[in-house]
Parts: sequence; C-alpha cells; structure tokens
Amino acid sequence: MVTWFIKLLKFGLVGGLGIVTDFIITWLCKERFRWNKYIANACGFCTAVLQNYALNRYWTFQSRDEQVLMQFSKFLLVSLLGLALNTAILMLLHERLRLPFYWSKILAIALVFFWNFSANYYFTF
Repeated sequence: MVTWFIKLLKFGLVGGLGIVTDFIITWLCKERFRWNKYIANACGFCTAVLQNYALNRYWTFQSRDEQVLMQFSKFLLVSLLGLALNTAILMLLHERLRLPFYWSKILAIALVFFWNFSANYYFTF
C-alpha cells in the first residue's frame, strides 16, 4: 500500500510537470500561432505524453522492461483514451456549460488523472 501511494505521488508530480508543459505548448499554439483551440490542446497533450512516459518509466515505476516500444505503445494507448476523455470533458465544460477554456482544461485534467494513473499502474507498468 505504501509503494502504491508513493507511486501515486510521483505520478502526480510527473503529471504536474506534464500539465505545465501541456499548458505552455497549448498556449503557444492557441495564442501565438492562432491554431484551433482543440488542435492546440492535442499538441500540448502529445508533448506532455512523451515527457511523462520517460519520467514515469524511469522514476515513478522504475521499469526495467526491455520491451520499450511495447510499453510505450501501452502508455500511448492509455494516454489517447485519456485524451478522448479529456477532450470530451473539455468540450462539455467549455461549450455546453460555458466555463472559461483554461478552467475547463484544469477540471478535465484533474478528472482524467485518476484514469491515467490506474490504467498505467495496472496495464502499462
């Protein structure tokens, strides 16, 4: 139980760094490059996925699995399902409930965090 909790905390810290990366890339794409907000969101997400995989593999889960491509594929699958959930929640909160875009994004990230940790704990690593 203690090991699980420590991994949850590490996953949260890695996720926090991923959120910062995600927001920076999303903001750059949306505000500076004037891309569609959902495409910008996907770009931020994809950049954070790459960063999060590396950090979670080596630090959070200390994986020694030599099948890196297979493991990354699992991580990517979990992340893409998380992206679908994130986007659906983002659209619901922003388009339907009229919450501000970045507040909607924060809420979507918080909700999807629990899916991502559980799926990666039991399936990926």
